[in-house]
Amino acid sequence: MTGGPGATDGPSAAGLPGSVVGLGVDLCDVDRMRIVLGRTPGFADRTFTAAEQAYCRRAKDPSERFAARFAAKEAVLKALGAGLGACPFTDIEVARARSGAPSVTLHGAAAELAAERGVRAWHISLTHTKTMAEAVVIALGS
Repeated sequence: MTGGPGATDGPSAAGLPGSVVGLGVDLCDVDRMRIVLGRTPGFADRTFTAAEQAYCRRAKDPSERFAARFAAKEAVLKALGAGLGACPFTDIEVARARSGAPSVTLHGAAAELAAERGVRAWHISLTHTKTMAEAVVIALGS
């Protein structure tokens, strides 16, 4: 699925040759995430990997970090041109480098879906306030 409206050939932001396969953007309401986590204890296990949960729970208010990661998972699905249910949310993992830079790692069905669509690399940006979290994801091919 390379090409199409808005796709570009040539150097990516990282300086590597590639093309934009997809773009995904998503917002998540932090209060809504807080409520879901409180009312549905199994939600975190169904949605976030153990590493993601450990990272989020280190914060004074983990809801902000959970909301940013949830937005990222939905943005990844949008960048892949897939809908909810295309793969388990735990197949999409958002990590954080020591520098603070986020990254995406795919497992299982999500990795297979990305391979089918020719995705070879990801760019991701996360931001949040006390009320909203946003993720922007770019899927790059070769």
